[in-house]
Amino acid sequence: MSEKTIGFVGAGNMAEAMIRGLLRGKVFAPKDVTASAPREERQRELSETYGINATRDNREAARQDIVVLSVKPQIFGRILDEIAEAVGADALVISIAAGVPVSVIQSKLPPGTRVVRAMPNTPALVDAAATALARGEHARESDLDDARRIFDAIGITVVLDESQMDAVTGLSGSGPAYVFLILEALSDAGVKVGLSRRNAQLLAAQTLLGSAKLLLETNEHPGRLKDMVTSPGGTAITGLHTLENGGVRTTLMNAVEAATRRSRELGEALLTK
Repeated sequence: MSEKTIGFVGAGNMAEAMIRGLLRGKVFAPKDVTASAPREERQRELSETYGINATRDNREAARQDIVVLSVKPQIFGRILDEIAEAVGADALVISIAAGVPVSVIQSKLPPGTRVVRAMPNTPALVDAAATALARGEHARESDLDDARRIFDAIGITVVLDESQMDAVTGLSGSGPAYVFLILEALSDAGVKVGLSRRNAQLLAAQTLLGSAKLLLETNEHPGRLKDMVTSPGGTAITGLHTLENGGVRTTLMNAVEAATRRSRELGEALLTK
């Protein structure tokens, strides 16, 4: 994508993770990246760290071939109004704002604007994001290819219908919070049975990381991998029985369902504004 430019409207943690991954993967050169931030110290930090063009002007960031909308949903409408006239007729707009439907974005930008909606998650900060992409009605297949290249630089991507994006928000978008809660509980449990806090946390985190890697690399069903750990009358099956008795499976399913429902509610609220 060296012949294209990319602009980030908003330069928070997620945008910075994307910039870092894109530059590391040489998807873009620093001279082709622009990011807007309201504070001068943030602009200076981005410019000095990555060699990109950092600006206070959101419209400058929006005058690029690819425009990434990386601002909070609460100010999304105002920012779209601000940049609408700056977005070029041939620009691809990629939104990473949680819960904001493509129709809301299209309604505030010039008719026919090509939009791809993305839902990355916070492991993007360590190049381990899970990102779902949904193409708007005007976006081309080549736009989806460009979006995949961008998000593949910080993790893995899947392509879905927009109707499934609320489910993605409930699962992988909110999922890191569930996982950190589980990790905290496992660490507490390790301390309770006699391990130091540092060792308990390290062992819990590496166990989760290794288990996820085993699943991804073998592509085995998680139930089969679970059975590999459990032996008759052993420790793992005893622990699993306790988890099932506590309803951990149902609780996690309910959490994803509730978060999905909340994402849908937030999106519907935006549609009525």
